[in-house]
Amino acid sequence: QVQLVESGGGLVQPGGSLRLSCAVSGFTASSYSMSWVRQAPGKGFEWVADVDSNGSLNYGDSVKGRFTISRDNAKNTVFLQMNSLEPEDTAVYFCSKEPYGAPGYGFEYWGKGTPVIVSS
Repeated sequence: QVQLVESGGGLVQPGGSLRLSCAVSGFTASSYSMSWVRQAPGKGFEWVADVDSNGSLNYGDSVKGRFTISRDNAKNTVFLQMNSLEPEDTAVYFCSKEPYGAPGYGFEYWGKGTPVIVSS
């Protein structure tokens, strides 16, 4: 059974940092492209970052240089390190499994999400 469980969200001040985790079960995360996607209040989904099966990393323009996606193969877990957080980063963050090792073919499975609120 495929499961993706996000954790690590919370309330943080502007300029602060958070590290999100996505614990994966039911498949091997390193065999697929894994993405973080977010949804801000009242807005649509925005792709944030992905790590493909070769370990290549890709980022959305709005987070490039501030966020880092990584994967721990031994723990079958994907992370999103978020630095220099801005109020505009406030959203529910979802971890998603893509159908192939290469990115760009949509999202096959989703976690339930973890909320991030950036506010002073």
